[in-house]
Amino acid sequence: MLRSVFCKHTLLISTSGWLNLPRVICSSSSLSSSDSKTSTATMMSQSKLPSPPVAKKVEHKMELFGDVRVDNYYWLRDDSRSDPEVLAYLKQENDYFESAMSGTKKIEDNMFAELKGRIKQEDVSAPFRQGSYYYYTRTLEGKEYVQHCRRLIHNNEAPPSVHDTMETGPDAPPEHLILDENVKAEGRGFYSVGCFQVSPDNKLVAYAEDTKGDEIYTVYVIDIETGTPVGKPLVGVTASVEWAGNEALVYITMDEILRPDKAWLHKLEADQSNDICLYHEKDDIYSLGLQASESKKFLFIASESKITRFVFYLDVSKPEELRVLTPRVVGVDTAASHRGNHFFITRRSDELFNSELLACPVDNTSETTVLIPHRESVKLQDIQLFIDHLAVYEREGGLQKITTYRLPAVGEPLKSLQGGKSVEFIDPVYSIDPSESVFSSRILRFHYSSLRTPPSVYDYDMDMGISVLKKIETVLGGFDTNNYFTERKWASASDGTQIPICIVYRKNLVKLDGSDPLLLYGYGSYEICNDPAFNSSRLSLLDRGFIFAIAQIRGGGELGRQWYENGKFLKKKNTFTDFIACAEYLIKNCYCTKEKLCIEGRSAGGLLIGAVLNMRPDLFKAAVAAVPFVDVLTTMLDPTIPLTTAEWEVKAQNYPHILVTAGLNDPRVMYSEPAKFVAKLREMKTDDNILLFKCELGAGHFSKSGRFERLREAAFTYTFLMRALSMLPSVGSEQS
Repeated sequence: MLRSVFCKHTLLISTSGWLNLPRVICSSSSLSSSDSKTSTATMMSQSKLPSPPVAKKVEHKMELFGDVRVDNYYWLRDDSRSDPEVLAYLKQENDYFESAMSGTKKIEDNMFAELKGRIKQEDVSAPFRQGSYYYYTRTLEGKEYVQHCRRLIHNNEAPPSVHDTMETGPDAPPEHLILDENVKAEGRGFYSVGCFQVSPDNKLVAYAEDTKGDEIYTVYVIDIETGTPVGKPLVGVTASVEWAGNEALVYITMDEILRPDKAWLHKLEADQSNDICLYHEKDDIYSLGLQASESKKFLFIASESKITRFVFYLDVSKPEELRVLTPRVVGVDTAASHRGNHFFITRRSDELFNSELLACPVDNTSETTVLIPHRESVKLQDIQLFIDHLAVYEREGGLQKITTYRLPAVGEPLKSLQGGKSVEFIDPVYSIDPSESVFSSRILRFHYSSLRTPPSVYDYDMDMGISVLKKIETVLGGFDTNNYFTERKWASASDGTQIPICIVYRKNLVKLDGSDPLLLYGYGSYEICNDPAFNSSRLSLLDRGFIFAIAQIRGGGELGRQWYENGKFLKKKNTFTDFIACAEYLIKNCYCTKEKLCIEGRSAGGLLIGAVLNMRPDLFKAAVAAVPFVDVLTTMLDPTIPLTTAEWEVKAQNYPHILVTAGLNDPRVMYSEPAKFVAKLREMKTDDNILLFKCELGAGHFSKSGRFERLREAAFTYTFLMRALSMLPSVGSEQS
């Protein structure tokens, strides 16, 4: 059913050359929170810069339950993103950022060139087989975006094999260009294709485009061969679009607060105003989702809150008829897929917190059979169905697993699962993600990577038990995976809970005596799993002697549903104290000292950074909070914007060097949250350390849209961190 949303691409690359270095006894800095922290780094004193912007104070009182709060920076919120005074302030912050970083601009430019230099600019993705064609994307030299292409398969009657390759060359079927995103993006500051769906008969494609970064899409349908538009575009929709046969689409729209609330049926060539509303979710704590079964015979519309999910289904041959598959039961979360004469349903509840797998006949959905029972130590995360097989994605001990089963023939009784083959992985910590596969085949496709292994695509033969590498991302610049060492350690939280930390570093550069710089990353929210995946840009830190670590703290889902439950609501503080415990473990065990420890978090991870900066500012040298969700209480109490968990007051105290980023069009974390956070920090901080704020005025939550443009953010972030640690060379030596 492929419920995974946050994908990091993903095996079987040798990890020869593992390193067992002797542990050096280090004299790490005191962990006492009473230590003060002031900047001694050359080039990083705020006093050497022009005066930072000072946001004016306008008293804004908010009263609830007899409590009055005053927000002097509430005026920075402008839902229209057009208020001249607000935009002028954001420009002042951007100008201050540019001024502060001007002395290292050449080094930042060199860093950008280095990051870009690792990318193989002309490349082709792993082709995916659909019907009589291979579909794939192509990137071109110097171009920011991809081209969507396909080729005819010569011998398309043969069943798929893990050894199949797409023919190229003069005698191969010609490549057909379906859509060139570079052409579509011309003249635009932002461009993103949110979905690209080929019709079952391979004649049409529906794609959703966002030209602002606000995640409000326009859907176009075109003839694949001619590129001719089919009907008028669908406007104001989400990127959730699926084909219901060859002549209709189902899509989702949002209400005024960007909550997906309506599912629609659109007949091709019809006007959008005549579309049929299949379902309207009126309860504002629920949002709608849409997915197709692997068999492509059914579509599932789910309505979900944080604890409840119930599912409707429609037969694509009768798309006007939406039926209930699983009822709304508060505290019960279900998801569904289809194969043969059965629906397969994963179900989670308070008692079955790591989920179970059920099957029921399509014509009698109340008659369920348990195929995989609930297990307290194993989280059932996802399933993927095939005509003769089932692939199960699970988590145990914080590590991901794939187990495949052969199913009885369609029409035969489905009472239990027998045997089961596990896909083997070699890296000690890694990331795997499902990929669309051919339903009628025995070939499971998945993505794999680790902190030292570039994104890879594998085809796995579920009968033979063998994996074949179909594509691995080329990393230019002399990259060798054997130069890097990855491991997992466990830190003890204040309540004794063991917190996993995934670590990577370059073998020949780190000393492990406390003198190495370290960047600690965290998230810890929404049951999202922060798995250790490869990032070629990160090599610019590792190759300069940095250690990189991921704290898999409570609030995420790495160790099962309970890991999430123990990091939310009244237990949210565990997320923050877990991160602090990981930092203290790394210092105690000589990975770094306080003077060499940098931290980073994004979105809800920015909330984490804001919290730990207030709780233990002495523990860190520098911090990066990207699109941070930090104005939490105001957001939670405002019914017009999405909500989450807790508030942490900015205190009058010393803080480390801090970089904060935002996107003006961000619909997930409004730009005003980080803007107000920075304004309050400027008012309260008692140190001379630098505080920078950069707001991208033409982007959303995920920064700029171009593949090279995005590298700019990494370049200035890395430059900022190295500057905070006094690691910057002269421009001449950096160029050499």
